[in-house]
Amino acid sequence: MHRENKTSVQKRLNRIEGQVRGLSKMIAEDRYCIDVITQIAAVQAALRKVEEEILKDHVAHCVEGAIASGDAEEQRRKVAELMEVFGRSRA
Repeated sequence: MHRENKTSVQKRLNRIEGQVRGLSKMIAEDRYCIDVITQIAAVQAALRKVEEEILKDHVAHCVEGAIASGDAEEQRRKVAELMEVFGRSRA
């Protein structure tokens, strides 16, 4: 991962960690269910954004590198990895 992307992702994950701790506190304080669900949705959206950033970085480096290498087997492997990730994210 490029350093700037890694820094950005780490910052996002730190914020998400805080959000999850906040969710735990909300449960402990018997907060209104809809407020808790709203915060869960926010955490899920934040995680999707992290996933998107990491995927973009992967395509820009690993997949692009496989294409540039001319190694057909490596290209197939990288495409198969992407297909597997997309399949899991749709489930």
